[in-house]
Amino acid sequence: QVQLDESGGGLVQAGGSLRLSCAASGRSFYRFAMGWFRQAPGKEREFVAADTWSGETRFYADSVKGRFTISRDNAKNTVYLQMNNLKPEDTAVYYCAANSEFYSSTTYYNSNNYAYWGQGTQVTVSS
Repeated sequence: QVQLDESGGGLVQAGGSLRLSCAASGRSFYRFAMGWFRQAPGKEREFVAADTWSGETRFYADSVKGRFTISRDNAKNTVYLQMNNLKPEDTAVYYCAANSEFYSSTTYYNSNNYAYWGQGTQVTVSS
């Protein structure tokens, strides 16, 4: 069993930055794929970013490319999401997700493929 604990959400003005953290515990982080998803009120959960175990390949939703960066510190069992140039449409609850590493790149984008989830952290961007 893996427990995921997100932090770093908050209220920020448009154009500002936030860094989300997701700390994993409960079992080895070894060879885990990590992802970030978000859900805005009245909308379905959507993919934001994902990272392979090695960090060599990262995946981003088109809406956040160039603004968000996913990274991880395997020694600390922690994954991060640096969010820059935030926009009001980025407002959502952000969720961290984990699963044993995928071997198909398309698998990273689908929330149904992740077995472990955090409780979510609210990000609100004011205009």
